[in-house]
Parts: sequence; structure tokens; C-alpha cells
Amino acid sequence: MVHDAQLAARITAATKSWRGLAPRKMFGGTAWFLHGNMCVGIWRDSLVVRCGSAAWPALLKKRHVREMDITGRSMQGWLLVDAPALRTSAGLRSWLGVARKFAGGLPPK
Repeated sequence: MVHDAQLAARITAATKSWRGLAPRKMFGGTAWFLHGNMCVGIWRDSLVVRCGSAAWPALLKKRHVREMDITGRSMQGWLLVDAPALRTSAGLRSWLGVARKFAGGLPPK
């Protein structure tokens, strides 16, 4: 599976000041872990955003956002954000912030 290398570079640049963030190769792409907890990733050309089950229903209503369903089963608390929502730096930073807020509130692993 090919992932979007340009999106990976943009994520790396946007998160360079985040303490405790580490990339790992996963699912044929890259995922970033915050203090040991998966925070964001890339699946094909979409951003995987970990948002938690409380925020999930409201975030699903946003444009260019869908359930994370890469195995035939929806993963509640996880989103796929499609490329149009990530075109601008502000759009990407906003979604990265959603993931950081959730993963940053989890106990470190």
C-alpha cells in the first residue's frame, strides 16, 4: 500500500516542536505516536485522526471526514480525513490538533 509521502513530510514539519512524538512505519505508511499512544497516521492519501469516541459523532459531520473503516468494520473514535480538508497548512494543523488533544490526554505507554 502506497501512502502520501508529501503529506508525511507536511505532518513531520507541522509537528516538529511536539515533545514525545515519534513516527513508526505501519500499514504500509507512517503513524505518529505521542508518548507511546497512536495519535495520527496516513492511510493512502487520507489522514488518520484519533479523536476518541466522545468527539467522534460531531467530527464525522464535517466535510471530507469519514469513519475509519479500512478492514470492513468501523473504528469508533478514529477518523479518515480526506485530502481536500488538508490542502492548507491551517487545515492540516487543525486536524493534527484534534489528534494531539485526545492522544495527549492518555496516560503515556
